[in-house]
Amino acid sequence: MKNIFDPLTTSELISRINRLKPESPALWGKMSVDQMLAHCCVAYEMAFTNKHPKPNAVLRFLLKAFVKKGVVNEVPYPRNARTAPAFIIADRKNFEEEKARLITYLEHTRDLGKDHFEGKESLSFGPMTAQEWNNLFYKHLNTT
Repeated sequence: MKNIFDPLTTSELISRINRLKPESPALWGKMSVDQMLAHCCVAYEMAFTNKHPKPNAVLRFLLKAFVKKGVVNEVPYPRNARTAPAFIIADRKNFEEEKARLITYLEHTRDLGKDHFEGKESLSFGPMTAQEWNNLFYKHLNTT
């Protein structure tokens, strides 16, 4: 799996994002491009903002016990996998704003670097390694 903290990887991802058009066809599911860009931003919102509430203790235990491994391992997400409610984007979004927001999150993650994420707490999964953060972020952006 590529390293999201590597400037070359970040540059590759930003180039891919910049090639998107509002009318680009969906590769994975039913969301429009603007919705998918917003969907990809959710992981970063959870890492960098207070926009999403922390799950209660029972839900957090279940997420850590049954969901975490599939989210942070190096196995690509399977097509048609269930999406957590916070990641479902039902409304249309502004394509240019969402594209810029995602690029800003990628650059911010790159600039903070791997050391910043070592032991950083996830709302859903508790403290994670930098590698787990890398996998979570990169898998969301890798469609191959």
